[in-house]
Amino acid sequence: MRRSNLPAELNRFVGRAAEQDQLAELVGEFRVVTVVGVGGVGKTRLVLRVAAALQKRYADGVRLAELAALRDPGLVAHALVEALGLTDHTVRAPHEVLLEHLAERRLLLVVDGFEHLVEECAGLLRELLLGCPGLAVLASGRRPLRVDGEAVFTLAPMEDADAMELLAGRAAEAGADGGDPGTLREVCRRLDGIPLALELAAARLPLLTPVQLLRRLEDRFRLLDGGRRGALPRHRTLRTAIGWSHELCTPEERLLWARLSVFAGPFDLEAVEYVCAGDGLPADRVLDVLGGLLAQSLVSREETAAGPRFRMLDTVGAYGAEWLEALGDTGRMRRRHRDWYTGFATWCELEWFSPRQAEVAAATDVALPNLRAALELCLESPEDASLARHLAGTLWFCWVGCGRLSEGRHWLEQAVAAPVEDPAALHEEAHLKGLWVLGYVAILQGDPTAAVAALHECRERARATGNARAAAYATHRMGCMALLSDDLPRAEELIGRALDAYREIGELNSNVLMGQVELAMARAFRGDLEGAVALCAEVREVCEERGERWTRAYALFVLAFAALTDGDPVSARELLTECVTINHTFHDLVGLVLAIELLALVTVVEGDAEEAAVLQGAAMPVWRSVGLPLFGSAHFNGSRALCARQAGEALGGEAYRHWYGEGERLSVDAAVERALAGRPDAACDGRAGTRAPRPFRTGRAPVPETRKPAGSPTGKGGEAAG
Repeated sequence: MRRSNLPAELNRFVGRAAEQDQLAELVGEFRVVTVVGVGGVGKTRLVLRVAAALQKRYADGVRLAELAALRDPGLVAHALVEALGLTDHTVRAPHEVLLEHLAERRLLLVVDGFEHLVEECAGLLRELLLGCPGLAVLASGRRPLRVDGEAVFTLAPMEDADAMELLAGRAAEAGADGGDPGTLREVCRRLDGIPLALELAAARLPLLTPVQLLRRLEDRFRLLDGGRRGALPRHRTLRTAIGWSHELCTPEERLLWARLSVFAGPFDLEAVEYVCAGDGLPADRVLDVLGGLLAQSLVSREETAAGPRFRMLDTVGAYGAEWLEALGDTGRMRRRHRDWYTGFATWCELEWFSPRQAEVAAATDVALPNLRAALELCLESPEDASLARHLAGTLWFCWVGCGRLSEGRHWLEQAVAAPVEDPAALHEEAHLKGLWVLGYVAILQGDPTAAVAALHECRERARATGNARAAAYATHRMGCMALLSDDLPRAEELIGRALDAYREIGELNSNVLMGQVELAMARAFRGDLEGAVALCAEVREVCEERGERWTRAYALFVLAFAALTDGDPVSARELLTECVTINHTFHDLVGLVLAIELLALVTVVEGDAEEAAVLQGAAMPVWRSVGLPLFGSAHFNGSRALCARQAGEALGGEAYRHWYGEGERLSVDAAVERALAGRPDAACDGRAGTRAPRPFRTGRAPVPETRKPAGSPTGKGGEAAG
């Protein structure tokens, strides 16, 4: 885990020197410090600035949790898990994951934009603070958290000198001359030194002289003050500043501003063009109009892992939402937003089985706040329940392939349990897919009871309606559950039957290839290494043809096991190095920890017992995030048991525990770095000429006929997204 996920500053931080010192001092004295103030006063910017300056105080770093885009209170704990860079595959509640992770860490957690979720946020933070003595919280919002021991820091508007510096500096950045200092000072006074208001004003100075700016501000004050006599002056000022910016916008810009308010978090140009165009805003005008809002600082541009995205400040968005409601267009725009992100998820699922897989993972991660908003809308009415199941099921690759099992289960359980207007909908493809994806997630979380219930219902409904695809997926996942439960004959039978069905209907995607890898694992555990290698070689070939990497990593794991068993640790290490790299890229902790476990055995075979013990220790915290270590499976545990025995014999008990403990203290990122670094000095004396022990082999069993992957050159071809 990186020490910080704080965003980089996009422009120069201005003023607030005294506030920075005061806030830093408070953070040193109190475990909870909340910065409060009116929207636009600069709370977030100040908090991030101070948090960045205090990083060295905290051995385990500083992490930012942004909650402004959340609407579902049930996702607060999930958001904190995500902010900490954790991936949890277990059935534990997210707050339990947080408690375990933070229990012995010294870390500063920055929580921003919590005011609409204050009860849930305060309760969770109270529990974390009680159970994690090294945790400190720096929060920013429009009201206090009201937790014991909280110090509240009320952020006032800027002093005159700072306000002048901010206004002049931002105007210069926009390409405008500063103008008469006296006029600028009066602008700052009229805007009460509120940074957001000042930045909005500065964005207009390339078009207006300071005198014209001041005159328009006076007009806005008279217009907007009349109906809000009871409002606080600072609230009136901010509303006036935003309202004044709104008044200066063209009709098209005002319309786009209102429509952009339906987005949550970052959004891209294509989404804006689909959601916001039409009825007064032609599609070919959207780009220019968006550029106008960007030039006025009403929309900001940011770089993400998926490329450039746009974002609207929460306060600006809230103003736009009021106008959208006044236009009577909120429902329609939310539905268009939902439709775009449903289509986006469908596209991502198709492209997951392609060379764009890593791009899909990054794009989905950035779009997650908007996908959540779409799911929430789908769940608001029974008439959209089928769409909720479709969207939650379509995102299987996000839940399973990108390490979001816990959140995926949250949405899947709500979707499949949502009331429907027509009982026939329970037999539709969307409902069946939601069930088998829920079963898949529950299996990987180590919850066989929930998995069996979902998969059984899916299979029975599929049989009743003749849905061969859904029946195949349910059978496949039951076979996967048998594999993890050490029922290898049943695993081979069920997975093999599913692969036959996939081939019959022409299904080929990552799930189908994963079924072949799982069949290979079952055969390897039963002693048929040759058959397992043949299956995974075919998977590897198809993955190379299609550019698929996620399933490829699991095939490499099986091939590495075979190479090690055949006395070739050098090849095994090469295969596992690629496996670790891929799994870490996709945040797939299941695949990652399996590869690290096998790398530990490779390392002890190469003669480096100390490093093997370190890798074994590093694997254990990951297993605690994944669930039951090695799934509670005797077969999957074989490599770990053998490595521990050999490393313990080579080092002695005390030394083994020392190096194991060193590994346990590593973060996931550090463990990956250690695993990828290898130990060249040890690898040089790798026993390439000797046969390594066979950790998974428990005896040879009759080998069924090797099956080709569905859609392979020997199958019927065709492909589907699953």
